[in-house]
Amino acid sequence: MDLQRCKSWRRSRSARITTLALTALLIGGGLVPSAGAAPAIPDYSTSEAGNPFVDGWYADPDVAIYGGAYWVYPTSSRPYGEQTYLDAFSSTDLVHWTKHSNILTTASVSWANRAVWAPAPIERDGKYFLYFGANDIQSNSESGGIGVAVADRPEGPYVDAIGAPLVGQFVNGAQPIDQDVFIDSDGQAYLYYGGWGHANVAKLNRDMKSLGKFDDGTTFKEITPANYTEGPQMFKRGGKYYLMWSEDGWTGPNYAVSYAISDSPLGPFAKVDRVLAQDSAVARGSGHNSVINVPGTDIWYILYHRRPLSRSGANDRQLAYDRMTFAADGKIQPVTMKVHDDFGDDNAIGWATYGGAWSAAGGRYTATSSYGGKALLDTNFANFVQDVDVTPASASGDAGVVFRATQPAVGTDSYRGYYAGVSGAGRVVLGKAANNWTPLASASMTIRPGTRYHLRVEAVGSSIKVFVNDMTTPKISVTDTSYTSGANGVRVFATGAAFDDFAVAKK
Repeated sequence: MDLQRCKSWRRSRSARITTLALTALLIGGGLVPSAGAAPAIPDYSTSEAGNPFVDGWYADPDVAIYGGAYWVYPTSSRPYGEQTYLDAFSSTDLVHWTKHSNILTTASVSWANRAVWAPAPIERDGKYFLYFGANDIQSNSESGGIGVAVADRPEGPYVDAIGAPLVGQFVNGAQPIDQDVFIDSDGQAYLYYGGWGHANVAKLNRDMKSLGKFDDGTTFKEITPANYTEGPQMFKRGGKYYLMWSEDGWTGPNYAVSYAISDSPLGPFAKVDRVLAQDSAVARGSGHNSVINVPGTDIWYILYHRRPLSRSGANDRQLAYDRMTFAADGKIQPVTMKVHDDFGDDNAIGWATYGGAWSAAGGRYTATSSYGGKALLDTNFANFVQDVDVTPASASGDAGVVFRATQPAVGTDSYRGYYAGVSGAGRVVLGKAANNWTPLASASMTIRPGTRYHLRVEAVGSSIKVFVNDMTTPKISVTDTSYTSGANGVRVFATGAAFDDFAVAKK
């Protein structure tokens, strides 16, 4: 099966999955979904239309499934004084996303004025609830904590449900932030929360606006696992309770996600392992997650925020998701942050362009003819396999991939790195740039304008191999030590071209 047929099959298969029935406890928050058609769930290896999957600076995503659509509720990643609102994003396929602005603002919460964080959505009895932290209180003498808002629709508008924080004090040392809500199979709802290295759980009453009591008469139980910092997330699978949380500081590169497994929603929760951490080739500061379970299947995704490699600002955070899998014994396998963009969402979020005119539409990324226009992802791969489908528009010039690139700028050869492409003149070319051009090798091959070619580069150490269509025998094989790591992307020279199914993976 060729790549295009495989892609079409995958998309048609995804559409057929709409017949899956919704089941209880579908997502990380333990959501019992509202009535409605089951959403279309693609069986993806990652966010194949690209990460970040929405535009803008956001963090702390939580997710719900409402009426056949996925709803992601994140923190607006801005200075605390500007965090006075929450947005949401909805999708029926986890590819095309609709933004819903200002679903909750401090104007509808009398006691909240800043630092509105980590919304946790859930539906019960026809009402949509959104739990949130506000004011970043530092002691019990301050006003703020965890609130609950309610709406008649997933997109709001949400209004304060009780006129005061639901949890407004430090208990067991836990700062009242980073809430998650979970409804167990017996109908009991739980609130998990906590910052400052401590985590608590409390029962929620049926009204979802008040706290219940445990059998011993207490309201809160501390459940802090080892190396816990903040951001608890609860889900249930195979009769076991999984508590996930974030470790290390959210402003730094080492933010990460770990988990524990228990036979009870109250623990004990002994740390099993870390499952998501920074990748020096992809992104840093990956944490504060939620999860999705595909209805009726054992397909899972982890949603989280991360920081681009080239950014170091505390609030430079973006939303991403990747596939999450389990071993036979129920343990979560380490999550790989994959790099893939099939442009199925008809946008090029995450790509930076340097010269030329670029547009994403019809499931392809298209460049008009220019002398060296390039588009790069914020990656830093050393040893890798890089794939793309490229369709040159004319018999002149060439089009292909840039790799191990640094110092990019507008200009024909304004970068330091390698380039491999296909030319309508009947050649496969490989060379390197350093504000000038040095050919490394070329090979004869019939290249027709308007025809799609699958181009692959394998770079391991000094070895560079270029494949076109035939993935077993390279068209070009050279050794060169000029550049060891850098960004990955695509480029045109004296021709237009369309690109599709771009991917990079470590080798």
